[in-house]
Amino acid sequence: MLKKMKEEIELLSRHIDVARAVADHQPIGIMKLAELLNLPSHRIRYSLHVLEQLGYIRASTEGAVATALTGELFAHLNDDLDELVHLLEMMKRD
Repeated sequence: MLKKMKEEIELLSRHIDVARAVADHQPIGIMKLAELLNLPSHRIRYSLHVLEQLGYIRASTEGAVATALTGELFAHLNDDLDELVHLLEMMKRD
C-alpha cells in the first residue's frame, strides 16, 4: 500500500516539475521540456496530458503554455504540501 502511495507522490512531483517548467519557459515543446528536466519524452508527454486534462496547461501551436490555474497551484503549493506532511506525521506512532 505504501509503495503505491510513494509512486503516486513521485508522479505528482514530476507533474509539478513539468508545470513549473512550462510556466517558466512557455511556450515550450516536449523535446525542450525533456532536455530541460532530463526525462524521457514519453514521461513528459504523459505529464502534459494529465496537466492539460486538469486545466493547468493548454497546448498552443508554439508549445505548452500555463493557465491561470497554474498560478493558483503554485500560490498555495507550500501550504497544501504542509497539510499533507502534517497528515502523514499524524499517522506515525511513537
